[in-house]
Amino acid sequence: MTNLPAYQLNEPSAQIIPLVQTQPQRHFIEANTRPVTIEHLAEDCVVPVFSKDNELTIAHQSFIEAVLGAVHRVFPHEAIDTPEIVASHVIKGRIPEAIHKPASQLLESDKTIYYERMAFCVEIPTIYEDVAGNRLNLSIGGVRAYNHENLYARKGTERFKIFIGFKNLVCCNMCVSTDGLMDDLRVMSVQQIYDAAVQLFCRYEMTKHLNAMARLSDYTLTEHQFAQLIGKTRLYQFLPSNERRQLPAMEFTDSHINAIARAYYADENFACAEDRSIDMWRVYNLFTGANKSSYIDTFLSRALNATTFTHGLTRALDGDEQ
Repeated sequence: MTNLPAYQLNEPSAQIIPLVQTQPQRHFIEANTRPVTIEHLAEDCVVPVFSKDNELTIAHQSFIEAVLGAVHRVFPHEAIDTPEIVASHVIKGRIPEAIHKPASQLLESDKTIYYERMAFCVEIPTIYEDVAGNRLNLSIGGVRAYNHENLYARKGTERFKIFIGFKNLVCCNMCVSTDGLMDDLRVMSVQQIYDAAVQLFCRYEMTKHLNAMARLSDYTLTEHQFAQLIGKTRLYQFLPSNERRQLPAMEFTDSHINAIARAYYADENFACAEDRSIDMWRVYNLFTGANKSSYIDTFLSRALNATTFTHGLTRALDGDEQ
């Protein structure tokens, strides 16, 4: 896409329309994180620099604002919810005047912090669909992880992840497709983030994604087949590397697989039926539900892995040996 309009936060179309929360908020990532506000990021957190030239990195809040600007540009007539932001791995410091103070004597004004990892998600509740009785809202967001940067070098390209997909409101599971994810966006400026986000949102095939998710309910696993699935996912990491390369990727760890097996019997929304069969929509949500315990920097790649792996299973059920 060419001739994209420059992003400006102060223009009216870039203002957030807050929605009233009618129930306690559940987070799209539940473990290893704390909820934060964009005001906290802007007012209470320092911004890391590249140590060799002291050039600023792109701040978390600048990343969020650029993506929000793209959201308002592409969806100008929709209601845009307030972004949900979570962060983890706080990096603590102190101002120069407090270098020699004992930790017990530090004042709040002596301390500095920033978050190594940050993720955010903003819903567009006026664009939604029902899949298997679950309401899905269009959702957009991104991830920034400083642990993927070399902050000891000179300023260069910085890495971000941006996604567009659907959030299942029953459980806040995130549904991401291949064409809805930029997993390794490398940029030099906030404007480049905005431009890339606009391009991603415009190329995303929403109807195709929804239809693919709706078809999952047409496929069912027996208890025996599900047990085989769990067993083979456990064996995956121990396979010889040449055999593993010939199989679909499996990025979920043993702790995730344990959570999936437990939820198969006990999940409030996606447990197996009385005859212990389970349709693939429920299997998919067991995977995306387990993914909420992932660290921020691996969350989106596993969300996509849940999608590709589940759709691969449906093709196998159709007799596709590939």
